Amino acid sequence: MRFDFVLLALLGMRPLSGYDLRKWVEVEGQFVRSRVHHSQIYRLLSRMVADGWVEFEVDPREGRPDAKVYRLTPLGHEKLLEWVRSPYEPTSRFQDADFLARFGFTVAFDRQAALRMLRTELDYRRALIARSRDRNRTLRFEDPLPELDQVLAHEVFDRMHDYGAAAVDRWVAWLEETKTWLEGQ
Repeated sequence: MRFDFVLLALLGMRPLSGYDLRKWVEVEGQFVRSRVHHSQIYRLLSRMVADGWVEFEVDPREGRPDAKVYRLTPLGHEKLLEWVRSPYEPTSRFQDADFLARFGFTVAFDRQAALRMLRTELDYRRALIARSRDRNRTLRFEDPLPELDQVLAHEVFDRMHDYGAAAVDRWVAWLEETKTWLEGQ
């Protein structure tokens, strides 16, 4: 997921300064994107201004540096809706922050596009479960190091599989519950 689309979505909600965007990323958006340096936000804003996606007005502040308050241009609005409505490609890892960020903003701008995302994610996860849940998980050892505890290795990998299976089942349940809720809105 390109981070500039997250910034566009935030600006689609209201005009914001670079500082306000940074605060959102550090607090409310901490699960959307980790380790975003403020310079990255300002570089993206500069590029989006150059590309004609956003524009800014200078907001004079007494006793503090003036702030640039950014807002979407008509082209930025168009680019945001293109992203929201573009086909979703599931990632190999479930509960990916990319899905959650895009889904959260997509719901706010286009419920039908969000439902398509949910259905795509559900279909992908269900197919993945069907393919891999009952696979042969036998570990094979050939000339293992003497320190390797083969029994313990099998047990820990079985425990990790059980954890992963329960987690993906919970993810699928959340997707199904959210789909049902969103269909009722």
